[in-house]
Amino acid sequence: MALPLPADATVADETELLRQVSAREPWNTLVLESYQIVLRIGWIFKTESIIIPAVLDVISDNSGWLRGCLPVINRFGQSVPPVFYSRRLSTKSRKKWALFSTTMVMAACFLALGFAWGVVGDHQTPWMATLFLVLYGIFSSVNGLNMLALGTLQGKLVSVTRRGRAMLISTAVGAALAIAFAWWLMGRWLELPHGGFGYIFSFTGVLFVLAALCAPLFDEPHDQYNLSVVHMAGHFRGAWQIFREDANFRRLAGVAVLFGVVLILFPHYQALGRIRLGLTRENLMLWVIVQNAGAGAFSILAGPLADRRGNRLVLSGLLLATATTPVLAALLGNAEPTFGKSWYWLVFLPLGLTPLTMKTLSNYTLEICGPADHPRYLAALGLSLGLPFVLSPLVGWLIDATSFEVVFLGGAILIVAGGVVSFGLHEPRDSCAGELTVLPGVPED
Repeated sequence: MALPLPADATVADETELLRQVSAREPWNTLVLESYQIVLRIGWIFKTESIIIPAVLDVISDNSGWLRGCLPVINRFGQSVPPVFYSRRLSTKSRKKWALFSTTMVMAACFLALGFAWGVVGDHQTPWMATLFLVLYGIFSSVNGLNMLALGTLQGKLVSVTRRGRAMLISTAVGAALAIAFAWWLMGRWLELPHGGFGYIFSFTGVLFVLAALCAPLFDEPHDQYNLSVVHMAGHFRGAWQIFREDANFRRLAGVAVLFGVVLILFPHYQALGRIRLGLTRENLMLWVIVQNAGAGAFSILAGPLADRRGNRLVLSGLLLATATTPVLAALLGNAEPTFGKSWYWLVFLPLGLTPLTMKTLSNYTLEICGPADHPRYLAALGLSLGLPFVLSPLVGWLIDATSFEVVFLGGAILIVAGGVVSFGLHEPRDSCAGELTVLPGVPED
């Protein structure tokens, strides 16, 4: 871990700044975990794999191709805007204010959606679908900037061998609290007319506001970057430069593209359960609880292992394990109806691996480049994740034209291929190229 320094900085200056970061690390790690815990409680009420597509199905009367547009909007927002913002984020003296502002805008999107849902009588109107998709598009774009700010801030303030522990605590504690809130509130809201989605979205917005208020609490030293202004095409040239010059990142980009299949399939799991097995809206609560329980349980293994053995090993294991989700969905969707309905919740258990895989991808990316390049590399990773999403509407159409099973099993093969490719990634901890994780005279806990 290191802080950005002016060009004329001395070794003594660097050592002093490293010591400052190390002294502040316990507090900043606590704030980071608190932010992610509060955000996760809100996130369970708008789960991208379950709640968001279920809402769109209510609005669009189960349109497969329209449901397939959700991943396109989501990944475009999380892939393209960060490319343009990465250099500007590098120049910011304190990254925590970017985290604060983006989280507040995310909150505003859901508060607006909750208000609109509450005042509209007929939700199956064209303008309601348009409003939903516009607000979701704004949210996705700002969420991409938020993830970039959060990853950069973590790379700046938390050392390599403590990021897994931070992932463990924020995921396990956050999942436990999120499950408790979902059990308490979501079930009764889903039983209301129109699904109670107005309450669900409003609650999400309030939790995002509370998460945003954690951001100013970071004890963040000033950065000292002076970068020139870059025109629009220059941002993509900068990303292309990373692909061209860093062979290891090219392989990582290939892994990210194949992992993107997981995210494309997200909206269709709940649709299979409802359309094929006749499961109802009330099952959504159980599914989000199972997904978050899976994330919390798997983080107990993934977090400490990432700190001890490296993110590359954990990434490979997670990628292979995520392939079980579409396979399980295909099998249970074809099972005897009573059996399939009783056990379909199992599909959402390995789905909890997805956020852990995303975090591990981010942590690995932070580890293979210096602090000055964190925003650029994270933005390039997001761009790689977004590339396959141009095919998402086609995937929705293929499900309508063929079957869930054909698409799910084909997706599983591509996910496994990503896991196999990941075994060829460089392990930064095998060389001296990684970040400094322990400072002279500063003991580890």
